[in-house]
Amino acid sequence: MVSARDDHVSGEVEAFRSNAGRILERHWAEPGFTMPNAKTYPWQWLWDSCFHAIAWAELGDPDRAISELSALFTFQDSSGFVPHMSYHSDPGASVAFWARRGASTITQPPMFGHALADLHRRGVALPDHLVECAIRGLRFLLRDRSRTSRGLVALAHPWETGCDDSARWDDALDGSWNSDAWRQKKWDLVSSVETNADGAAIANPGFAVGSIGFNALIAFNATELASLTGDRELIAGADELRGVISSLWDPGLRTWTDDGDFAHTSGRVRTLDAHLALLVETNQAVIETAVGDLFDPVAFGSRFGPAGCHRDEPSFDPDTYWRGPTWPQMSYLLWVALNGLGRAGHAQVVAGALRAGSATSGWAEYWNPDTGEGRGATPQSWATIAVAVGPGAMSAQS
Repeated sequence: MVSARDDHVSGEVEAFRSNAGRILERHWAEPGFTMPNAKTYPWQWLWDSCFHAIAWAELGDPDRAISELSALFTFQDSSGFVPHMSYHSDPGASVAFWARRGASTITQPPMFGHALADLHRRGVALPDHLVECAIRGLRFLLRDRSRTSRGLVALAHPWETGCDDSARWDDALDGSWNSDAWRQKKWDLVSSVETNADGAAIANPGFAVGSIGFNALIAFNATELASLTGDRELIAGADELRGVISSLWDPGLRTWTDDGDFAHTSGRVRTLDAHLALLVETNQAVIETAVGDLFDPVAFGSRFGPAGCHRDEPSFDPDTYWRGPTWPQMSYLLWVALNGLGRAGHAQVVAGALRAGSATSGWAEYWNPDTGEGRGATPQSWATIAVAVGPGAMSAQS
């Protein structure tokens, strides 16, 4: 017998999913991708589109999921490089800033490995060319990118992490961070990007950083894609990065530290992106400590999802871009990590907070971790990833 309460919950779930679908539909653009936000972010962004593809599939539209990923590889070059921005509707718009037609010269976390594996687990037929494009994209990072002294894949720009204003980059400004100075620094760093013959970023001597979060996502996505293909190079590359990441755990700080330029300074700030290492970490004692901090209210624990920065850090600010707010895609990735570690109870807590934060914030780009008040572009399409963590989801990760 179905109770009135069950009907109410079912109705709320359906309304939540319908709202997500309407946002994705409104942001749909030619040649078949989802704009993160029509006003603020009208182009296609790499990792955004991978989250959009999963949301489309969850909402019962695998064709749009495949279209989203197909559009993502439009400007992939012969080396395998996948740009972080694609200017489909106006390819000339990229030239003034990037000196490259149609796309940027830098990349973003290669979430296409996970997106394809997720779609496969849902029973979606994957075109062979998409899998090949993804293999080439990951091989570019593993083969062609410069490395730090410890062996991490080096960033060519802080934008590549997606965590644009992370406190881990603060010493690029000699420790005197402010938003205006950092904005100018990010623009200046574009000019020091070194590219290959195709115009794809391979290094940046002005920002030689081995980000734990970025490398964890490379290793995780390589592992996910290799689960479909058995590609030995991807498996070996992921294993190599996993070993380096694990070696960079600092038990005193209770976090993984970056390698490269700021390894002994701001690269040790306790930011949430470092906890993406949980996607690949195998040391059980380390996992226990790191997971505990995700839910500790004096560390990262918050009502609407893990805060983006440890509360005891001087840089923590719950309302400032990448200085402490909760981000929906980060909560989703931690949900994936916790499920992969067999911690379903913890994963459910993160899932509930993600759904609550998405709804309370109006599907915002990011939100205050304690109040859920939306920040940034609103609505932002990647907040719809909340539909993939249930209830009502197929929960391909479980």
